[in-house]
Order: sequence, then C-alpha cells, then structure tokens
Amino acid sequence: MRNKDKTYEPADLTGVKRYPHAERASKAVVDSFGCPLEHLNGADFFDCLPQYLKANDLRNFIKAVGIARRAGKPFHVMMGAHVIKVGLSPIVIDLLRRGIITSLSFNSAGLIHDLEVAFFGATSEDVLAGLADGSFGMVRDTAQLFARVCDIAEELRIGLGAAAGMLIREREAPYMGYSLFASASELDIPATIHAGIGTDIVAQHPEFDGAKVGAGSHRDFRILCSICAEIDRGGVIANLGSAVILPEVFLKALTVARNLNPGESQLTSANFDMIAHYRPMMNVVSRPTHDAGKGYNFVGHHELMVPLLAWGLRREMEK
Repeated sequence: MRNKDKTYEPADLTGVKRYPHAERASKAVVDSFGCPLEHLNGADFFDCLPQYLKANDLRNFIKAVGIARRAGKPFHVMMGAHVIKVGLSPIVIDLLRRGIITSLSFNSAGLIHDLEVAFFGATSEDVLAGLADGSFGMVRDTAQLFARVCDIAEELRIGLGAAAGMLIREREAPYMGYSLFASASELDIPATIHAGIGTDIVAQHPEFDGAKVGAGSHRDFRILCSICAEIDRGGVIANLGSAVILPEVFLKALTVARNLNPGESQLTSANFDMIAHYRPMMNVVSRPTHDAGKGYNFVGHHELMVPLLAWGLRREMEK
C-alpha cells in the first residue's frame, strides 16, 4: 500500500565522507596504455582478409572514411568511457593528430576518466569494494576538477568539452599527453560532452551543480547539431562503446541538423561494441542511414577493435 504521508527530503551531500585520489587503488594506469604503431609493417593484413561478411564491412567502412576525409568531410567519433579505461586514448589521439578524426563526443564519464588520467595518471576503481562501504566514487579531487570544468564553461559560456581541455592545459596536468580533451584543445578540434544527471560519481559530491552541468552540456549539444549538419552531407560517424546516452543524443542532434538544413542526406555510420545493443543499432546504424547511406555494426573487444580500426584508417589515408 502507498503511504501518502511519506515525504522525502533531498540528501545533504555536504556530509559525505571523501578521500584523495592518491589513496585509491586504480585499475587503469598510463604505463599500461596502448600506443600507436610507429610504422605500418605488415600493412597487407587487410588485403589478406577474406572478402566476406564483417571483414568486407570493415574494409568498406575504412574506405568510406578515406573518401570522406579526402573530400574534406568530417569523421566524427562518439566514445564511451570504457575506451579510455582500457588504455586506448593514445591511439585515438594519434588519429586526431593525423587529421583522420575531426571531432569527438563523450558522455560525462568520459570526462571523469580523462581528468583522472591527465592529472593522476590512473583511473577506474573497484566498484564492488567501494559500494560495500559507501566509498565508491568518493574521491574528492575528481569531483573538484569536474566542478572547475563546469565553472569555466559557465564563466566563458562555452561547452564542457572546451572547458575541460582548457583546464587541463592551463594547469599543465602531469599526464596531459594522454588526455583526449587536452589534445583536442591543442589541435582546435571540437570535443563535446553530453551529461546525464545522477549517472556519474560526481553527482555524489557537494560541488556538483546540476544547472552548470546542464547548461554546459546543452551548449555542447548545440555544437554537435552543427557538426551533424556536415556529417549529413557526406561525412562519417562512429560510435565506440556508448550503449545509451550518445546514440540517443546523436539521433536528436541529427534531427536538429536536418530540420535546420533541409536537403539530400548522405552519411556513413558504424557502431563498435562488445555486444549488440538496441539503441546503437537503431540510432547509429539503422535509422540515420535509412535511404541516406550505409550503416555498419562490429562486435568485439575495444582493446582489439579500436587499434585494428586505427591501423586500417592510417593505411587507407597513406595510400
């Protein structure tokens, strides 16, 4: 039965017990991150793949990126935080520096892990152990850095992604060479953040300001709408490991782009993840490309598939 007299007051977050990042055991450290290949030895690997099914799809997707980039069209990459946690940032940064990837989008977990990598050289924690005693996500430093990003975004009326790159570079974070946001900022490449309120550990902290997070994230959404207008005219988009937030955000941004820029749509899309999810399949692979292009889906572990994709993209662009 419902208790109509029961009311709930918001929890007072000023009383949560926190601790510094230095005291946390992290599961991902920069010494174990991947790195881009110096030379494409054995570049005929892709030619040796059978010309069937997913091998053909991967070759065709890589070719589509090459065609788009040579024509000056964008290759936009959306990325879940797991890609950062398994040490793939250096490989993605290499593609940014080579002009292959032209812009990035993340959920807010991507910002959290990138900040920890940039400032501490380590990220990711044992959720099960921390949940048992209420210490999960209670690192003070991370929440304070995230809050400062939001402050900068609010002060300068910019998106969270631009503010993150600015903060990391201004403070000369010790490991900023591993930071996707710092690299994007240095290269003047758009990097957008699309936040969910309550989805990430920073919402557990008293510094968290939902209004600033929402305002900065919405500015990034509007930037993504402008990026999608170019994607929709012969560009390419890939989703690396975001199962819900980024596929949903992309569909809305693409809708805005098509609403404001009517005309013939043409784009190529691909989803890379460890299992097949409904939203990426619908909102990245199928719906956006209906009567407007081609969508691909690839299933495999990120720590294998992303380096393989990067290898193929470099080979394609160096032909």
